[in-house]
Amino acid sequence: MKKYIITTVLAITMAFSAKADEGMWMLPLLQQLNAGTMKAMGCRLSPEEIYSINNSSLKDAIVMFGGGCTGEMISDKGLLVTNHHCGYSYIQRLSSDEHNYLEDGFWAMSNKEEIPAPGLTVTFLVSMTDVTGKADSEEAASALIEAAKADNPGCSVEIENFYNDNVQYLLVYRTYRDVRFVGAPPASVGKFGGETDNWMWPRHTGDFSMFRVYAGKDNMPADYSEDNVPYRPAKSLTISLKGVNEGDFTFIMGYPGSTQRFQTKSQLTHMMDRHEISIQARTVRQDIMWKWMEKDPSIRLKYASKYAGSANGWKKWIGQKKAIADLQILEKEEEKEAGFLKWVGKNKTRQEKYGNSLDMISEGVEAVSKVENDALLLSESLLNIELVRFPVYLQRGFSNALQSGLDTVAALDKAAGSLEQMYNDYYEPLDREIAFAMLEFYLANAREEIYPDLGTDFANMDCAAYVDDLFANSIFTSCDRLKTALAESGLEAVQNDKATALMNAVMTVYAEMIKGVDRESMAKIAEGSKAFTAGLLEWQKGKATYPDANFTMRLTYGTVKPYSPKDGLLYRHYTTIYGVIEKEDPDNYEFKVPAKLKELYQAKDYGKYAMADGNLPCCFLTNNDITGGNSGSPVLNADGQLIGLAFDGNWESMSSDIMFEPDLQRCICVDIRYVLFLMDKLGGAGYLLKEMDIIR
Repeated sequence: MKKYIITTVLAITMAFSAKADEGMWMLPLLQQLNAGTMKAMGCRLSPEEIYSINNSSLKDAIVMFGGGCTGEMISDKGLLVTNHHCGYSYIQRLSSDEHNYLEDGFWAMSNKEEIPAPGLTVTFLVSMTDVTGKADSEEAASALIEAAKADNPGCSVEIENFYNDNVQYLLVYRTYRDVRFVGAPPASVGKFGGETDNWMWPRHTGDFSMFRVYAGKDNMPADYSEDNVPYRPAKSLTISLKGVNEGDFTFIMGYPGSTQRFQTKSQLTHMMDRHEISIQARTVRQDIMWKWMEKDPSIRLKYASKYAGSANGWKKWIGQKKAIADLQILEKEEEKEAGFLKWVGKNKTRQEKYGNSLDMISEGVEAVSKVENDALLLSESLLNIELVRFPVYLQRGFSNALQSGLDTVAALDKAAGSLEQMYNDYYEPLDREIAFAMLEFYLANAREEIYPDLGTDFANMDCAAYVDDLFANSIFTSCDRLKTALAESGLEAVQNDKATALMNAVMTVYAEMIKGVDRESMAKIAEGSKAFTAGLLEWQKGKATYPDANFTMRLTYGTVKPYSPKDGLLYRHYTTIYGVIEKEDPDNYEFKVPAKLKELYQAKDYGKYAMADGNLPCCFLTNNDITGGNSGSPVLNADGQLIGLAFDGNWESMSSDIMFEPDLQRCICVDIRYVLFLMDKLGGAGYLLKEMDIIR
């Protein structure tokens, strides 16, 4: 391992010639790796102003929003902005048929009107420290973590691996638990274009929402309380209304989730096989959801977040499959691996360290691929029947309630009560149709060895009759039915229920699958990946050596830039409100335009948010290197001022998680001028401007 560490560190320190628009760079290494290039491109900030553990810096304004997005502080009173699709599930949970904040939008007109968002957290990075070689054992890692916790009271601490376990950093975080919904535009703005426009350019989506972070009077994290006060961040972003021009320097800070740029051809092929399973299952399920959502606004509200969460990955994987073929990604990876092996073969020491790495990975992947595919098939089909999930959540809640000291009756009552929000977002006829479709899908695609035991001949079962009987007799089809059954028969009602029987049968098969995963093969993949990555870093000295994304804070820099998706076609770098009106289709849910927005357009009432030519900007393009998790990330200019929010990638570069394509890869950003226009002119919440630091 020490040999790999030395090689890795050497490779990192030599990485000065990386392409300026490629890379998800680690903040502690900016001075060493990126300062010169960033300055040459126009950046007017020092690395210390971007990331400092001793002084206030830009990293103190950037947060991990919820469990998978980025947000940023835009006032010294805890005001936070992120994407609309990042706040989507929380806004949906706060909505009802009477107060549909998702469809109608919402703006709090004072702090008192801000709505608590239970379960939503925002997390600040306190520090990142290189502990490579110091956390080799469980005991050593634990000691480092405990020492860091002692030095940072109230913080969480973890050790994260980079470069496939070749480098380790200790990360300290502070998480705030009282976060309140301030406002968002209606879905017809915040999700304009829907799944049709998702991952596409040109784009006209006002993809933003605002929240406020609250703290105890000591400015430290606290559970929700009316006595809490707006959080005072160490740093909040200045907002620029100057706009963007082609070629302007930009950088983005945030929490990119996952990339696969150090994976091999065998791993990528396996990944694509798994994605195909998900695509097929989700196509069936989403078509059913959408059909019911189109019928009734109430059903749409219940399933809006579920549909969006499923469809986002589904469309990305479809685009990725196409881009991998179009851009010959696998062929390029194969060529890279051939070059790597040729280099390895020229030196005996390299042969000893890296010579078997690719074989180890491919052998391991082959050994685990079947069981992993089986498990994914089950997860994407039968485990996505909502009725199957209710017994799982009830039993989990019941167990937790018993452990807290409640008796059986009280524990069951508490567990059932905890499911009420899930039932609020449940529609039994829709789930019934999905259950039938998923059973048929599983039957058509699963091997006989992984059929669940339902007390009948599963291969020849009448799926329609089974589903009708299941939903007619299960106590889990509604919250009232569940509570009544529990009151009458207690735990016995759950144990004898048909949904519980289905859940047990499915989970038995799933447990057997997981048990069947070859641990030795998984370890072989990990060992081979570690050696292969270390070898790549040694082989490619002087090239980009940023690690794969792993949901830790990163920085990417580039410029505002158009692109040409195909011969004879050039996309300019920005869009305007004219495109919103141009796309309007009153008969298509995804392309409806609010009447007030049309009135503002017709009156050209854009105020200070207009461009020099009097038009109103919507979105713009940069060549910054982002991925999932960067949603909501601040797009910053050369002075570190907020000019937009990153919210999407473009269709032509859906393979970017695997390989950066400089001619095609673009980051789609909503212009901050459009954000403030929608908040102020459309939402009527201009009072919020008073707490922002805005320059023109």
